[in-house]
Amino acid sequence: MGIKRIGRHLLLNRWRVRRAFPRQALTNIEKAIKASEALHTGQIRFAVEGALDGVPLFKDQSARARSIDVFANLRVWDTENSNGVLIYLLLADRDVEIVADRGINEKVQQAEWEAICRLMETEFRAGNFEGGVLTGVAAVTRLLAKHFPASGAPRNELPDKPVVM
Repeated sequence: MGIKRIGRHLLLNRWRVRRAFPRQALTNIEKAIKASEALHTGQIRFAVEGALDGVPLFKDQSARARSIDVFANLRVWDTENSNGVLIYLLLADRDVEIVADRGINEKVQQAEWEAICRLMETEFRAGNFEGGVLTGVAAVTRLLAKHFPASGAPRNELPDKPVVM
């Protein structure tokens, strides 16, 4: 655990999350997820967490480990076809993680998820937070549409609204 990481996490407050993701950006992300889910039977959730605090921070919890916790807490695994996908951003680290349920992970290689994460992180480094998430949602959409094409009326099993933690 580095002092720089602790400092970043202690200094990043909710205001900075709102600055990166103002209300309109969150609305646009929600609309993109809703439109995406009309093209496949998968379910996408987006969660942004400003910083870790308390025990997770001082235990040096990685963004990957935290994203798995968030995946479980948001019940992204609770879909009929086991094809829920969480796009998680730990803003203090500018680290994106994608956690997919077993149904989609059987069909998509980890390298494909990692490529989407790197694409999003590039946008974030340029200060384009909304665009980075929309790019990620579009890329995840392509994978879900390929492996879980839409069939019948769309069924929304999980909320589309982004989660700000």
